[in-house]
Amino acid sequence: MEKVTMADVAKEAGVSKSTVSQYLNKRYEYMGEKTKLKIEEAIDRLGYHPNTLARSLKQKRTSMVGIIVANILHYFSTSVIRAIEDFCQRNDLHAIVCNADDNPEKEKRYVEMLRAKQVDGLIIFPNGQNHDLYKRMIDEGYPVVFVDRKVEDVDVFSVVTDNHESTYAAITDFIKNGHQNIAFVAQPLTISTRRGRFEGYQQALADAGLKMNPNFVIESDLPEMTSKLEQLFSLEEKPTALFAGNDRVFLVVMKFLKRKGIQLGKDLELVVFDNIPFNDLLESPISFINQPALEMGEKAAELLFDQINKVDRAPGEFVFPSWRE
Repeated sequence: MEKVTMADVAKEAGVSKSTVSQYLNKRYEYMGEKTKLKIEEAIDRLGYHPNTLARSLKQKRTSMVGIIVANILHYFSTSVIRAIEDFCQRNDLHAIVCNADDNPEKEKRYVEMLRAKQVDGLIIFPNGQNHDLYKRMIDEGYPVVFVDRKVEDVDVFSVVTDNHESTYAAITDFIKNGHQNIAFVAQPLTISTRRGRFEGYQQALADAGLKMNPNFVIESDLPEMTSKLEQLFSLEEKPTALFAGNDRVFLVVMKFLKRKGIQLGKDLELVVFDNIPFNDLLESPISFINQPALEMGEKAAELLFDQINKVDRAPGEFVFPSWRE
């Protein structure tokens, strides 16, 4: 079977090839509804499929963007990706999602692979350790947006949460409720989000005149976190309140508390910084710091889209406030 061409569609619809081209590229300014309908019907009858590769070469755009997420297991991250993908669908872009597993080498390989595929731009949840790679893309004028995490000395569009301020407020509330032995539990403080939350914790204690107890700070990879919690709750002076740094830390903490018979609301107060699905179904009294993931994803996609379309806009940081539940 011979391949159906644009000329075949034009002949079937009784219009010129240039009119069909305008239709395919959604340039409807001077096109009547009848003409659009004739072309649409001709495409359906003939089963025409546009040559997207040829169009990409002509337009010097692939209409594809890449999303490199640090860890796709975080519910916050999947919500951000959903919002980005929704934006792409509305704007005739195709999104390719890659999971870097918080691995700088894997992140680097994905950047190189996606750029080799000539995607029009990248949205990255940066590991932070590929500084030269980030800077090279910015210097080249390549469209890039960072989400969730900051990277120092890189002049890039970034969409982040108020990690420091929200954590500061949560710890301050603990103190107002009479707590002084407050634990902080997080994965290694190698990225800006975790560092921002830890700094908020430190500052809240300092502003209340409380000295930080290093024994109450757990900075650990997830596999070792349970043993660190065992040490924490074996201390003679135990914490009465605990800050869990994200959703995965929360799961480890909850499993530990259940096994040890530690009751929330009675033995321990708990606040979690992350978006937890169905948290309203939990019976235990837990406070959650929620991030506006969908709004952040929408903003990241909008910033990338503007760069792709050469909108004159200076790079900057867009900080979204979180809220407590």
